[in-house]
Parts: sequence; C-alpha cells; structure tokens
Amino acid sequence: MATTLTPVLTKHWDDPRSWTLETYRREGGYRALDKALTMDPAALIDEVKNSGLRGRGGAGFPSGLKWSFLPKPDGGPRYLVVNADESEPGTCKDIPLMMATPHTLLEGVAITSYAIGCHHAFIYLRGEVVHVYRRLMNAVQEAYDAGLLGKDINGTGFDLDVTVHAGAGAYECGEETALLDSLEGRRGQPRLKPPFPAVEGLYARPTVVNNVESIASVPSIVANGADWFGSMGTEKSKGFGIFSLSGHVTRPGQYEAPLGITLRELLDMAGGVREGHELKFWTPGGSSTPIFTAEHLDVPLDFDSVAAAGSMLGTRALQIFDETVSVVHAVARWTDFYAHESCGKCTPCREGTYWMKQIMTRLEHGKGTDEDIETLLDVCDNIFGRSFCALGDASTSPVTSGIQHFREEFELGTHTPWWEAFPPENSALFPVPQKEAASV
Repeated sequence: MATTLTPVLTKHWDDPRSWTLETYRREGGYRALDKALTMDPAALIDEVKNSGLRGRGGAGFPSGLKWSFLPKPDGGPRYLVVNADESEPGTCKDIPLMMATPHTLLEGVAITSYAIGCHHAFIYLRGEVVHVYRRLMNAVQEAYDAGLLGKDINGTGFDLDVTVHAGAGAYECGEETALLDSLEGRRGQPRLKPPFPAVEGLYARPTVVNNVESIASVPSIVANGADWFGSMGTEKSKGFGIFSLSGHVTRPGQYEAPLGITLRELLDMAGGVREGHELKFWTPGGSSTPIFTAEHLDVPLDFDSVAAAGSMLGTRALQIFDETVSVVHAVARWTDFYAHESCGKCTPCREGTYWMKQIMTRLEHGKGTDEDIETLLDVCDNIFGRSFCALGDASTSPVTSGIQHFREEFELGTHTPWWEAFPPENSALFPVPQKEAASV
C-alpha cells in the first residue's frame, strides 16, 4: 500500500488565486468537458462505471451505477442535484474543496449533466457558509461569461443552467430526499422510499443526487481514463479521497490519499498525535460512524475493510482524541447534536435521541444510575433500523461503540463527573466552563 499522497482535487489549492477560472484553465481545467462533449453520453456513464468511483458522501454507492438507474428519456426534464450540505461533526472536505477550486465541481456538474441528459443542475449548499456561497456564485458567473454554462456550450448544442441554492441550515437536509423536499420549498424531511430519486426525485422527475467530492472527481476520470483512476486505491474501493484529520494531531488538515491507506500512515505524515500524548480513540468517518481505538490504527481505510472492522468509512472525517478526553463527554456532545438536528418526522429518532440526551447528561455529570447503560443500549436497539433515514442510525453509533470500547467510563458516570475524571485543564478539546462545574 502506497503511503504517499495523491493530490488531484487538492493539487492547486495552494495557488494564490486557485478559485478563479483563469487559474483553473491554466492548469488544464475544462479540457475534460471538451472531451466529454464529443463522447456518447452512454459511453461517459460506462467510463465512470468502469473507474469504480463510489459515492464520496458516506454511503459509497457506485456513482456510474446510480446514473444508469435513470429511466429512458421521455421528453421531460431530468435533474442533477449536488449535495453540498456538509454538516456532519468533524467532516470538512467539501467546504474547502468548493472554496479553493469551485470550478472543479462545476466542470464535474457539466460533464455529469451531459451524461444523464440534464439541462438544469442544482448545488444545494449549507446556508451558514456564506463565504463559500459567494465564491460558488462568482464561479458560476465566470463559467456563464466564458460560455461554459448556458446555451449551446462550446457550440455543441448542449444547454445547461446551474442554480446554487443556500439551505436554511439543517443536518437532516444532507439526506437526499429531505434535501429534495427543502429544494422544492417544503420542510426538509425524508421521503418514504420507493420511489427513489432516480425515478421520482426533484419535482417528481428522474434525478441524480451526488456528493460534491463525487462530482468533482469526474473531470479527472474523463481526462485520464478509468484505468488511471482504478490504479489507485483497493480492488473494491478505487481511487483517491480527501481524508480530514482534526483534533489532537500535530498537523491537522486535508490529506488526499488513495483509499486503503491507514490512520497510522496518515498520522506519520501529519506528525502524529500531539506531543506528549497518545491516541485514545478516533472516528473513521465523522461522528456518525462507530469509534475506533488505537488497535485499529492499521485498518485499511476503504469501504469494505472499515466495515469489516465494525465501523464505516463515511466521509473520512478522522477526529483524533488523546487520553485527556472523556469518552462520555465526547459522546454526550454528539448526542446533543443528533437530538437537536432530528427533524421529528419519525418516533424512534424524535423520542429516542431525546431520551439518549437525558441519560448521557446524567452520566457525564456523575449522576447516572446502574440501569442507565443498559437503557441506553435498549434505546439504541429501538432506534437502529427503525427510522425513516440514517440520522437515527447515526445517533446510535457513538453511544454503542463508546460503551463497547470504554464501558468503564460510562460506569464511572454513575458517581463521578467527567471533569473530575478528566480535568479540563489537560484537554484542548471539550473544556468545561467553570460555572458549569460549580453549578452541578
């Protein structure tokens, strides 16, 4: 397994004006679009299928296969929707990608739209990131002015409009059908499936919904070929991906590497855990993925290997925690997030996350009971697999994996507040305000 980085999406992030059309075209931008517009759309879909590109938004579903699910054209519109509602705690790859090189995404949008027969694409962006919204809007205008979007692109007769939509700020809208409802002007809540978006998506028309990084990976595949992309990564998880290292790591940041690299290798490149401390636990794909410990340092970070080890690759948000952090306190913060972000449509998630929050608050304050841990596991069992969307399942992952690996810390919560077991002055993460400690 190669340990070197593979800068493709991040290759020009350090250019002083990487976000401009001038810089992007100087580095070869939009040549893949020129090539794609000379190809048969079906051949484009086959090229992405053959590359082995799997969705980079967390689920890992084969992108080309998803495109091929659209029914045959019937004369009506079909849509591409880019999910840019990056909201997962710890996940921070799509926002810097759109900020640094928005034209990478726009070129991918144009190629994908041509492949699936779409003439109006949407980018659904998390509304709080106003700076990214402005940059995307400027990039879209640059592309229109250059004839790369709009009517008769490059004289080929292909028309494409792109709308950048800023959401109101809801984690739930990262779920594809809730995103579609929000885009249509309704409350962002998941739809019952089937029908799936490929058949009835936006405005009840065939729709492809893909993550930012997935679509941004398309131009390099078209430019360099499926074999080039497949030469990186593993047999079932091909290509490269952006790994976001945060927390107690010497050099946090974005590390673009082949899928299948290990955390041990990434930490070596990132300078290791902060000086004087050692790894305690970490997330392989954001807060929605079951936590790993130091014994998982050599698990290949690809979809299948991480799943076999008991977690999910997710969005490759590697949150690193050292021995100064209370697992109970960290899990309680994540549980607060899921309880707050539950849309309330289904009972298991709406009620279950609220119950988990109450129990986790007791445990982190040292006021838990002997029954609380088993009650937590029972609540998780009644949420998992019984919710409309994956938010319910996600909310259980930190709890169940935390108890699995660090049950003794949860038992400690029956009599000792977390800040006494893990003095906050020793932790750069999760400091407790003095007034909180004094009032409990």
